[in-house]
Amino acid sequence: MKKAILHISGDVQQSGFRAKIVDIAKALDIKGYVANLPDKRVKIIAEGDETDLERFIRAVNIKNTLINVTDLEKEYFTHTGEYERFYKLVDDGETDERLDTAADLLKELIHVSKNGFYDLGSKIDGLGDKIDGLGDNLGGKIDQNRIEITSEIRCSRDDFKSHFDERIIMIEHDIAQIKAKIMI
Repeated sequence: MKKAILHISGDVQQSGFRAKIVDIAKALDIKGYVANLPDKRVKIIAEGDETDLERFIRAVNIKNTLINVTDLEKEYFTHTGEYERFYKLVDDGETDERLDTAADLLKELIHVSKNGFYDLGSKIDGLGDKIDGLGDNLGGKIDQNRIEITSEIRCSRDDFKSHFDERIIMIEHDIAQIKAKIMI
């Protein structure tokens, strides 16, 4: 078990950085806290298993739409065990967890709007080309199907007519036989 004190510089205040750090710490079972400093840096005191602590330190080096860690100073100390969980220190007038969640959602929305729709124009153009190609093909297929359906209807009509003619001949024959028997 080890303890590390980190001082993080960059765009790390008012960006949802501390909330993100809390999530990372909880995932790695790190104990301690994260706090804003008056000089615009963030201080993290973290205690945990040495391997998990190193993973945590690598994970706090965040660079995304709102957060940009530019410098990470670290010092190691003997584990004290004084922390039962990991938490965010909040000064008077600071936001709470709900606003941090809103900041996370805003980051995702910014990312999607910048990157998610970036290729949309070319994808729509490609889809238009496919539809155009399908349209050309579709006209030919419709004509071919119309011809096939017309042919099937004619064949069915001819089959029905020939069957109907046979039945008429049989009925006429039966009627002739009935007449012959009745006249006797």
